[in-house]
Amino acid sequence: MKFLYQLVFLFVIVSLASCRDDFHFEPSSGSELRFSKDTVYLDTVFSNIGSSTYNLKVYNKSNKDIKIPSIRLSKGENSGFRLMVDGMAGKSFENVELLAHDSLFIFVETTVDIKQQTQDKEFLYTDEILFQSGANQQKVNLVTLVRDAVFLYPQRFQDGSYESLQFGDQKIYGFFLDENDAVNGNELEWTNDKPYVIYGYAAVAPGKTLQITEGAEVHFHAGSGLVTFSDAAIKAEGTVGKPIIFQGDRLEPSYENVPGQWEGIWISVDSNASFNNAIIKNAKDGLFINKNKLPVTLNNLQVYNCESNGLLLQVANVVGKNIVTNNCGLAGLNIHLGGTYDFTHCTFANYWARQNQTAVVINNGNATNEFALQAYFKNSIVYGNANESLLLNPGAKQTNFNFKFENCLIKFFNTGNRFTTDFPYNFENAAYYPGILLAKNFSEHLPYFFNTQKNEMMITDKASTLIGAANPVFAQSAPLDIAGKSRIPSADIGAYQHISSTQD
Repeated sequence: MKFLYQLVFLFVIVSLASCRDDFHFEPSSGSELRFSKDTVYLDTVFSNIGSSTYNLKVYNKSNKDIKIPSIRLSKGENSGFRLMVDGMAGKSFENVELLAHDSLFIFVETTVDIKQQTQDKEFLYTDEILFQSGANQQKVNLVTLVRDAVFLYPQRFQDGSYESLQFGDQKIYGFFLDENDAVNGNELEWTNDKPYVIYGYAAVAPGKTLQITEGAEVHFHAGSGLVTFSDAAIKAEGTVGKPIIFQGDRLEPSYENVPGQWEGIWISVDSNASFNNAIIKNAKDGLFINKNKLPVTLNNLQVYNCESNGLLLQVANVVGKNIVTNNCGLAGLNIHLGGTYDFTHCTFANYWARQNQTAVVINNGNATNEFALQAYFKNSIVYGNANESLLLNPGAKQTNFNFKFENCLIKFFNTGNRFTTDFPYNFENAAYYPGILLAKNFSEHLPYFFNTQKNEMMITDKASTLIGAANPVFAQSAPLDIAGKSRIPSADIGAYQHISSTQD
């Protein structure tokens, strides 16, 4: 009997519901609609590269179920913007239903060919979303900044295949930079006239040199990078005021510090390079140098936000001054399989937010002569949020593991006494660690970096034990810090002279 009553009650409810006019929509008068914003600002995009997706919320503030006669882009089918309304993609929609006190999302994207709009290098592209027409019409503005660029990418052949490079024992999606390209002219000279956007691996051919001038902006698509072949070279010559920047091709602020957006720069076997006043960020391995022929010089180089290593050096020969690293998944500096290195006034820091990372890692493989290590660090900082910011692996033959940290700050807590205090961690041995500042806990020799989250790795005036503590003899070889400030006659340890901790 109880079941019968329940069945009758359910039948009455369904019957009443079927009699209601819930799905009667009145035409919108234009007064019911409200919008989450009156202008949708899309972030800067490169010409012919699609934007991220942005949203606009449309509210029905009335007590009536309404039907919006039309939602369309003012420029119609010729618009560079695209819409998605209620899950349908297009540029024009009719009779869009919206329940009382309900809302709907409109998603907006754009792709614009700047050359169809202007000859300028930047162009503010606009359109409008029009709701209804005539006296009832409402609108929301759409705005995005479009930048022109030089696009470099592998050619597609008639059979549908793409240009590739034989790199070691594998083929990679890439191309050689051409001195006489039909579209771009000399692709071995990158200037600051327009940004460069790279798809695939841009390669410097054997015997060729890529020249990159001050202020150049180089952007890499996902899976892309820059590589040298044997006897090739890269000469990147920026200035303090106009550094060369290597980064990903996503220009939205949300991608500003996202690691792993592109592969990195590879200086391969028997090739050469110099990087002066350059910034490498958001790569997997920022700069990989492998068995280079002549010493690679790195001056005033910043490497940030790398998924694995900032600098990955393998049997390499490197001379570096005023290098700064931070926020790398494995290490700011990873010396792998030995090599010859000379670093002066560098700040090898790492404040990666997750575990299993450090500032500097050094090993010489199986310790044979092929992987012998010669590494000299002077007036430098090795520090981060890992308890041990320096990890050393000398292998079986200590005679091939030659290193020295002189007048350097090193953070090494030796948590739980995991490391023995003999070679290579005998920090009191002046043969390996002359004049160092050893931070063994959270209160000793703090560098007081200005803002590690924003990669502002300047020590501040609170870092009293680092100020003026550098060896003046070594400072003579790098008389200006990475910001162009003189460190003569009183040199601080690290790549920067100290700044005020309260400056804006």
